Amino acid sequence: MIVRIFSSNFHEMDFNTFLFRLSEAPIKVIAPLIDFSDYVSIDLSLHNKALQNFDVSCSQSWIGYIDQYLQSRNKSIAFGGYLESRSIYNRSDHFNANNTLENRNIHLGMDLWCAAETPVLAAFDGEVHSFKDNTNYGDYGPTLVLKHCIDTVEFYTLYGHLSRPSIKDLNKNTQITKNQCIGYLGDSTVNGDYAPHLHFQIMKDIEDYEGDYPGVCSQNNLAFYSANCPDPNLVLKLC
Repeated sequence: MIVRIFSSNFHEMDFNTFLFRLSEAPIKVIAPLIDFSDYVSIDLSLHNKALQNFDVSCSQSWIGYIDQYLQSRNKSIAFGGYLESRSIYNRSDHFNANNTLENRNIHLGMDLWCAAETPVLAAFDGEVHSFKDNTNYGDYGPTLVLKHCIDTVEFYTLYGHLSRPSIKDLNKNTQITKNQCIGYLGDSTVNGDYAPHLHFQIMKDIEDYEGDYPGVCSQNNLAFYSANCPDPNLVLKLC
């Protein structure tokens, strides 16, 4: 029997504890040959004054910033972003509404920034739920959603900003194993016009979405989305 996460006897804290206990070791979702010692955290929030020094609406400027950030620290992957308020989404009508509280600028996943064509790995055993090329400006681009059922608990993981070949030959319900290569990072021409990175997100309930789920929310909707999309670092354990 499947336990539905939003049942009255399974609360947010229970699900967070469940996720944390799935693995004692960090779970890798990208770049199988890169050691965790080559990861470094990055702040891309409104409070990072360094972001005022370049055009945040330009993907090439972001690529230069991320590359310089990694090179100056002698690292290969920069990570972070959960519940981070970001100015980059101001560039796209896809995220903007008519008032500040409805504008979507709070990030709901973990971003892992590294080179295009980096392999992406499944976090857990599961199956292909859905996939889609989300082509709005600033959107995910090619996206894969996996469905998982572990110890009768059903949940979903989303992998955004992939390359187009990554989703070309997929089929729904295909079985996936943990650590299986499920795709590769796309470049700025296909990934929503960003520097190459993986957007990794966990959802208790996928609702009616197919190959998509909001990865950015407004202040007005933060309570719901932060409950439905817990911190990916519960499983990634990067800091």
